[in-house]
Amino acid sequence: MRLKSSYEGDTNTVASLAVEQKVGDQWQPLDLNEASPGFDIFVYAIFACQHRFFRVNCAERKLILNSAEGSIVIGADKSWNMEILKIHFSGQLGSGQASPGDIDYIVSRMKQCPVSLNIRAAPDTESTVTLN
Repeated sequence: MRLKSSYEGDTNTVASLAVEQKVGDQWQPLDLNEASPGFDIFVYAIFACQHRFFRVNCAERKLILNSAEGSIVIGADKSWNMEILKIHFSGQLGSGQASPGDIDYIVSRMKQCPVSLNIRAAPDTESTVTLN
C-alpha cells in the first residue's frame, strides 16, 4: 500500500488522504468495505496507526508537515504468518528542521502504536522516516 497526504495546522491534522494498493501490476484506490479481504483490512490498520504516530510525533517535535508520502510492504508465508514488515514515510516540512534525534524519536514512537504492539514481530522489520 501507499499513501499521499496533506496536512493543516500545527498538529498535522490530515487535510487530504489518498491510499492505494497494488493489485497485480497496477495501483488502485483502496476501498475497504464489508467484502474486503481481512488481510487488506489488517494491513491498512497497521498503516493507518503508523501514519497517525508519524504525523502526531512530528507535530510534537514542532515539525509541521505540508505533505507526506508513505508505503507499507508486508510479506507473509503461505500460512499468512507475517515475515516482512517495511514502513516508510517521507514528509515535506512547512516549518521546523528535523535533527537525527527527531527522526530517531519519531521512528521509536511509531513502534509504540497500539496495532504494532499487538502483532507478532516479523523477522524482517524496518521503519524509516525522511523529512525535507
